[in-house]
Amino acid sequence: MSHQTIHLFRKGLRLHDNPTLLAALKSSEVVYPVYILDRKFLTATLKMGAVRWHFLLQSLEDLQANLKKLNSCLWIIQGEYEVVLREHVRKWNITQVTLDDEIEPFYKEMERTIEAIGKEMGFEVFSMVGHTLYDVKRIVELNRGIPPLTYKRFLQILSKLGDPEMPVEDITTENSQKLRLLPEVGLEECYRSKNHSLPPVSLQGQLLWRDFFYTVASTTPNFTRMAGNPICLQIEWYQDAEKLHKWKMAQTGFPWIDAIMTQLRQEGWIHHLARHAVACFLTRGDLWISWEEGMKVFEELLLDADYSINAGNWMWLSASAFFHQYSRIFCPVRFGKRTDPEGQKYLPVLKNFPSKYIYEPWTAPEEAQIEAGCIIGKDYPFPMVNHKEVSDHNLQLMKQVREEQYKTAQLTRDDADDPMEMRLKRELLEENTQKGKHARSNEEF
Repeated sequence: MSHQTIHLFRKGLRLHDNPTLLAALKSSEVVYPVYILDRKFLTATLKMGAVRWHFLLQSLEDLQANLKKLNSCLWIIQGEYEVVLREHVRKWNITQVTLDDEIEPFYKEMERTIEAIGKEMGFEVFSMVGHTLYDVKRIVELNRGIPPLTYKRFLQILSKLGDPEMPVEDITTENSQKLRLLPEVGLEECYRSKNHSLPPVSLQGQLLWRDFFYTVASTTPNFTRMAGNPICLQIEWYQDAEKLHKWKMAQTGFPWIDAIMTQLRQEGWIHHLARHAVACFLTRGDLWISWEEGMKVFEELLLDADYSINAGNWMWLSASAFFHQYSRIFCPVRFGKRTDPEGQKYLPVLKNFPSKYIYEPWTAPEEAQIEAGCIIGKDYPFPMVNHKEVSDHNLQLMKQVREEQYKTAQLTRDDADDPMEMRLKRELLEENTQKGKHARSNEEF
């Protein structure tokens, strides 16, 4: 049967390596590429900030441009997705709706609604896996119906599945009537390039971590919350709206932390080590504020905010799940110094400070502050906490929590460790050895 099809774009705003769209083209007489701009859904569910909205619109413009090259176009239709879908199924005599298979609860709910509408209106619904390397449902099946909760176990399951499928053919056309398919450069050629490092820090390894979080999130209740989340430590985090606001608005008094949060707000992205630093500061390192609060801020501000990865990383960095070397704490002064010795371009108020004071401006003599045109406590805040005192206190709190909730902590405990954390630990030990010093008990970076 040759279908009249709506292909519903959601997260996968691309033509290359798009198996669902390719299948739609093969099974259909006509395919309408559609993106439903449901502002209510996007705002309430995805909590998108201004920069992320701009990135979405840029992505839609890029998809539109690529479709125009194929003598086609993207139908961007504003409105509630149920209303829009019903209207255009009737208008175009649609017999099939295709969409990528997703794991997020809100997207699964959308799929159930579309399937119900399909039964009512007489169209088929077809989906394929297009967002992950592996079908996460298959991984769960091979693990006796439960998600593998450690990366080591996850890799054992993948060894049974073999290599991921190669990317499907790219889509092009010589004219509006005939489609010609050309092979796309595959992931295999990319990650085997000599210019890339080896797994797990290679491109392939990072994509597998992504699949790992998607797999765990796919069947874990309340994955984006602490309460009711069976793999997450239940911690009595402090509730302090004022401190949370200072962290969010880059007013902590620690230039390294404030610069990172400023870049996040302005550009919508930060290096993953910078994410480590601000997440540790908010949670187990300094402020002892829930990872859920940080996750919400990242969800709003990050260009690439993702349900599974965002929540998974915040649980990891707060040592609520997955990560167990909780004594490793990122110092908001020393870690910045070692990473970017010359200072912060994201904090103009400190631009005239000498480099030796840029990470600890409160230590600068009064004359230096006057000369720099920035008086600490007036033009830029003093540090909001004493890092050594609060980090030592929080470390003891975390030890107590993990002792009391030992069984929960062990659910996601793995022999494998984060390679980036291991590298930082080696560097720290080498640095301390050279200086003839010993690392603190909480192994600060």
